[in-house]
Amino acid sequence: MTFRTRLTIAFLVIVLIPIMLFGATVAVMTRYENHLIHEELGVDVDSLGIASNSVQIFASSTDNIYGELRETADNKSENLEDAAFLEELNDRLKKRSSFLIIRKGNDIYYSGDAAKTTEIRELLPLYEGFSNGINSRETYIRELKLIIKQVDFRFSDHSKGSAFIVTLMSELIPDMRASIMKIVLALVFILIITGVALVSWIYTGIVSPVRELSAASQKIQEGILDFEVSIPNADDEVSSLCKNFEEKRKRLKDSAEQKIESENENRTLITNISHDLKTPVTSIKGYAEGLLDGVADTPEKREKYLRTIFNKANEVDRLINELTFYAGIDTDRIPYNFAKVNATEYFNDCAEELKTELESRSYTFVYTNTISPTVVVIADPIQFKKVINNIVGNSIKYMDKKKGKIAIFLKESETELIVSLKDNGAGIDEKNLPYIFDRFYREDSSRNSAKGGSGIGLSIVKNIVDDHGGRVWAVSRKGEGTTINIALTKYDRAKNEEGSTGGAG
Repeated sequence: MTFRTRLTIAFLVIVLIPIMLFGATVAVMTRYENHLIHEELGVDVDSLGIASNSVQIFASSTDNIYGELRETADNKSENLEDAAFLEELNDRLKKRSSFLIIRKGNDIYYSGDAAKTTEIRELLPLYEGFSNGINSRETYIRELKLIIKQVDFRFSDHSKGSAFIVTLMSELIPDMRASIMKIVLALVFILIITGVALVSWIYTGIVSPVRELSAASQKIQEGILDFEVSIPNADDEVSSLCKNFEEKRKRLKDSAEQKIESENENRTLITNISHDLKTPVTSIKGYAEGLLDGVADTPEKREKYLRTIFNKANEVDRLINELTFYAGIDTDRIPYNFAKVNATEYFNDCAEELKTELESRSYTFVYTNTISPTVVVIADPIQFKKVINNIVGNSIKYMDKKKGKIAIFLKESETELIVSLKDNGAGIDEKNLPYIFDRFYREDSSRNSAKGGSGIGLSIVKNIVDDHGGRVWAVSRKGEGTTINIALTKYDRAKNEEGSTGGAG
């Protein structure tokens, strides 16, 4: 749920829910209050349709008793001289915050509330009799909050008499105010409940995830990356923010782990290169000292010493080049100059160079070419030569036979040129074959540190072959030797020319 939708819902909740709940509460409370008024005052407020007119409600509360009083005055006026009848009538009026006054002439004949009667005696309406065709009327005194209903009659001695029902609104108003207060309190309660529910909803959907993100940010600042940010199961900005933050944390963690791994690899490389440099440098120093001390006292010995120094210097140069190339791999700065290369011509030249070098080391070299002389591949001749040299150098370094043998086989499929370089060395355990192209990997028995090697030779091979769009894999049997296979895609002149024509059109 988006922020916009959430805010819209929040607005509707703030406006509509309190109104609806308040309306329902007022309806229920009004019905309840009407019921109480009906029970206590005998007034059906709903039928009056004047629930807001409290004066008429209070006046109506004594209508039934007032009707009895009029009938008595008209037909049995003698009852208005009966103390028991008057007491019974006054008791009924008391339940409705009213009382009875009977006036005879100018004197008070009966009073249901003496104190109040004394206070309002002068305000009681005069006797009207029957001169205007009526014998009753109703008076409202706003200042004292009184309603006075009057019935005129004649006593048994024919003297003038008036019966008054006095309703004390001041006693009923607090009840009305209490009802209003209940409604106000209900409104406040509804607003509080709505506010709490809305705040809880917003807190759960927004504040809680933001607090978690703040805590996660603090952990990252402290270098702690091994944790997980929970992502709310929703489709909104907060969920998207949590998801993006979690992805960023994972990338930071991966980057940190890669940095540690890279540092470990660099330390391993320095250790391996240092070990590999120490052997030829020691040899160079030893043979140089022999020349200086005159140990090589014949031309043959001097030539042998100088050739050894030259070979060892070449080995140092190779290690330095290997280290430089490794740095290029690590920074994606390997210089490639791809060109169309005739496979037969290229590998014939490679075979001539290898034959001379290997035979000088007393190795047997075999070169077999079964491909068409027109096969062409897209390759960088200089960098691919490094692939061949690294594989052959690796075979020489780990050769455990007195009569070493290295062979190169060229064959082709419909779409690929396959180059196989085979030796008769110690071989590699089958379980270790998937890892020999990993950087710094050394197979325990045939690639041990005692024989030197930086551990990046075959990883360089794989990088170069991958950059050529090819693939490389190894087949080996323990004690029998290893074969490194390289597959390169053949250049299809007709297909490429067709593609160029289509592109030009």
